[in-house]
Amino acid sequence: MGEDFIISKATIQDADQLVALINSAYRGEEAKKGWTHEADLIEGNIRIDKTSILESIDKKDAVILKCNNRDGALLGCVYLEKQDHQLYLGMLSVSPTLQGGGVGKKLLQGADKHAREIGCRSIIMHVIPARKELIAWYNRNGYTETGERKPFPEGNKFGTPRVPIDFIVLKKQL
Repeated sequence: MGEDFIISKATIQDADQLVALINSAYRGEEAKKGWTHEADLIEGNIRIDKTSILESIDKKDAVILKCNNRDGALLGCVYLEKQDHQLYLGMLSVSPTLQGGGVGKKLLQGADKHAREIGCRSIIMHVIPARKELIAWYNRNGYTETGERKPFPEGNKFGTPRVPIDFIVLKKQL
């Protein structure tokens, strides 16, 4: 099935589909159809809006990789941003009904390839510690906890935490 996944860079023409996919993967009732989501931790249905997606696509040293099937349907995406000699990975999103089918793994492989192409030696990401199954999946894919913690963003533009939340930092050496 992996050969049916096509990884490419997202463009502004993909913005509406990316917003719908990311919001469905992270928040609200739709997200609960998948095995990994924040719907029980963060109140609200919005993880990102179109303005933010467009800014991410246009950002210097950043790219959104998307995964489509052979028919062109958007299956998943990931945000990647070069920060010095490491790559920040964020917003890994897979359609909730397709989670567990290899899309996420294919996007991680695309992130590894992109990191090497732009001269990064490692990839870092921030994950909510309560998402134990997700952390275990990242561990199986080469990521380890650094011991570092980051605060959850202030304000509630994209949801209100139901409980106090921060992030742990995971890292993969390339």
